[in-house]
Amino acid sequence: MKKIRLGLLSRVIIAILAGIVFGSFLPAPVVRIVVTFNALFSEFLGFSIPLIIIGLVTIAIADIGDKAGKLLLVTVLIAYAATLLSGFISYFTGAALFPSMIDPAGDPLDAAANSEGILPYFNVSIPSLMNVMTALALAFTLGLGLAHLHSASLKDVARDFRDIVVRVIEKAIIPLLPVYIFGIFMGMAHSGQVYSILLVFIQIIGVIFGIHLFVLLLQFSIAGIITRRNPVKLLIRMLPAYFTALGTQSSAATIPVTLERTIKNNVSPQIAEFVIPLCATIHLSGSTLKITACALALMIMQGMSYNFPLFAGFICVLGITMVAAPGVPGGAIMASLGVLQSVLGFDEPTLALMIALYIAMDSFGTACNVTGDGAIALIINKITEKESFHTGQKI
Repeated sequence: MKKIRLGLLSRVIIAILAGIVFGSFLPAPVVRIVVTFNALFSEFLGFSIPLIIIGLVTIAIADIGDKAGKLLLVTVLIAYAATLLSGFISYFTGAALFPSMIDPAGDPLDAAANSEGILPYFNVSIPSLMNVMTALALAFTLGLGLAHLHSASLKDVARDFRDIVVRVIEKAIIPLLPVYIFGIFMGMAHSGQVYSILLVFIQIIGVIFGIHLFVLLLQFSIAGIITRRNPVKLLIRMLPAYFTALGTQSSAATIPVTLERTIKNNVSPQIAEFVIPLCATIHLSGSTLKITACALALMIMQGMSYNFPLFAGFICVLGITMVAAPGVPGGAIMASLGVLQSVLGFDEPTLALMIALYIAMDSFGTACNVTGDGAIALIINKITEKESFHTGQKI
């Protein structure tokens, strides 16, 4: 018989449902077994986060910085500005809507994990090699240094280390993640808090879907104004790329369709062939707005204090860090764990719920990312009509 393969989203949904069911009737001693696993996995995850940042971010920055050309700089700046704009839109929308939707219960996630004496049978401390901000600073420094040294041997070392980190994510973290989420929801079900939290999750998902549609309309409206063309028609032509991304959940796998639809919007093939693959790596508007909204909602849910300066710094760092996301399983959310932990103060149970909430909408974020790439290509194409740029290709 053909082996059935379940995607990460399917496994996470099954883990959530199973955690709710089993947590509702299993006795505390049995629940403690899963809580013990969660405590051990939490230590391993905390140890891994700085390594993930260094492994993924270093070579991503080195590879981008190694590409010469004025057009590259302009494209990167526009993509980064679009990513920041979506993050700020998400924050202001969430700050306006979430307080009336969410009842701040004062750290319910930790209470769910530790209520009624449900503590792990034992725990093993695994200190990380460095804190997250040190890892971020080191990754940026190494990445920029490698970009200017042009040392093939050092870049090979960085790529090998990235491959090790990716293998750890693929073979250890991602397979065990549904079990970890199962334990989180089992604890919440055992404490009787799971249904109120799930209701909040459904409301958050609805708001985020509305934000991502608004961001797409805004991006193509700006592109339409700059190019003096109908933004609705431009967006409609990109819909095949949108729906392809919904199915593949991968920006890289959708590149051929995104490229073909961008050219249909009368973008020069040479510009499209440069911008679309690049933006598949650096433009993450959909992912940024989802992570920002989810993080804000979880902070409100736990009664954590927040303000605009805090989230402004978070969004700016997040936009840079997630350059490492494409091509990695769990992509954007895995690359953002360090920023969530260091800037917003998230602990491991909150990170687990962030992952579960993000993955539930993963395909919509990817679809927003790749469709927005077409808007950026339109803007770059208009700019090149007036300026002379060099990409290493004849334009």
